[in-house]
Amino acid sequence: MPRKDHRSPRPTEDVNSVASARRRQLDPLEFIKTNLPIEPVPAIPDIRLHMARPASNLWRLVRQGPGNFDPPSPYWAYLWAGGAALARYFLDHPEMVKGRRVLDLGAGSGIVGIAAAKAGASKVIAADIDPYAALAVDLNAAANGVAVETIVGDIMGGSAPPADIVGIGDLFYEADLAERVLGFLDSCLAAGMTTLIGDPGRTYLPRSRLRLLAEYSVPDFGDVKGAAMSIGCVFMLDPAQVAPSVRNAG
Repeated sequence: MPRKDHRSPRPTEDVNSVASARRRQLDPLEFIKTNLPIEPVPAIPDIRLHMARPASNLWRLVRQGPGNFDPPSPYWAYLWAGGAALARYFLDHPEMVKGRRVLDLGAGSGIVGIAAAKAGASKVIAADIDPYAALAVDLNAAANGVAVETIVGDIMGGSAPPADIVGIGDLFYEADLAERVLGFLDSCLAAGMTTLIGDPGRTYLPRSRLRLLAEYSVPDFGDVKGAAMSIGCVFMLDPAQVAPSVRNAG
């Protein structure tokens, strides 16, 4: 008498749903190219980026996630005032980056690194924790005819890649993140790197240590179409001032 198989058969609907999910998997590169049209950046027409629109259905890509990675919000698909201001500054002052190595930290769309490359940087590295951001940087760099190397991951826990200039835009919007960013930038300063920050005045900006270099009218995330642009500032970060020790009198 044949033995009964007491294992529970896998429901047909589960098999079908898995197969259906596989069929629905999106190719991130194709999705970005098809659904995020490339267009000139307002106030910076020298640079063209793939940017999200309401009809882009970006949630479909974000919900899928690359592998087991749970991506953060898709900051790379939008313009931010700090990054736009720093990009404009590099284009207006190519002497700052010409022939130098530039690290674009928290690169997002790669606008800062792309501007540095256009201004004559000898090498540009764009670092971001979001794999989709790295794909966007690759596409945007190619669309602008420049070479930008990408790093996916949190590099702030170690030493910075070899660079002469570190550029960051809009990374001072949360207290914990701002603290980590500032600590990393201090290590960059200690290694002899120049640190430039683009920011419209986010809450946790370390204002006491910044020197204002320039101000620009630039687009920012959340700006209403047709409304006045935001003001983005470019700062240089100065080393922290260490208070001298005070000897007790007596």
